[in-house]
Amino acid sequence: MKSTTRGTLAAVLTCVAAAAGAASGTSAAAVGTVPVPVPLDGVEKSLHMELPEIGGEIPLPLPGAPEGPRYVEGRLIPERVIPRLPIGAGLPGADLRAPLPEVLGDGFNHLGLDAPASDLRALGPGLTLDAPLTAPNPDRFGLPDLQLPQAGVLTPVLQAVPGANLGLGQGL
Repeated sequence: MKSTTRGTLAAVLTCVAAAAGAASGTSAAAVGTVPVPVPLDGVEKSLHMELPEIGGEIPLPLPGAPEGPRYVEGRLIPERVIPRLPIGAGLPGADLRAPLPEVLGDGFNHLGLDAPASDLRALGPGLTLDAPLTAPNPDRFGLPDLQLPQAGVLTPVLQAVPGANLGLGQGL
């Protein structure tokens, strides 16, 4: 086998392996959140006492494709001159397990809080403008009419549904 054939075959196999690795879903870009553990095991062992277990999740923001300008009949400048940029991300999550002194009686010696990362949809602000001239008027031999200039700000949008679970129990 020639060296050029071997090089081509190696390049093809490398591309196939990279595509298979990306499709397996184990890469960091394919995961929606990044776990953040807080290691307290060493402190717990050195103090000989039970400490809280703390962890979290940080979501990865994913920008979307803007809608782009939309042409409207009768306007010289398209609608949404600066389009709103959609961003899909999430609110960070938290997981907490903490020991409690037996203040509430037997069976209530641990507190657990679970606030999973939740989806967050956002649209950035945008801008819409209209020129002080109208489209060509056939009654005036193709000359445009005058009008008041118009400008508008498209407000940003946030949508989220966060949630959390709080519990007391024995050895959560």
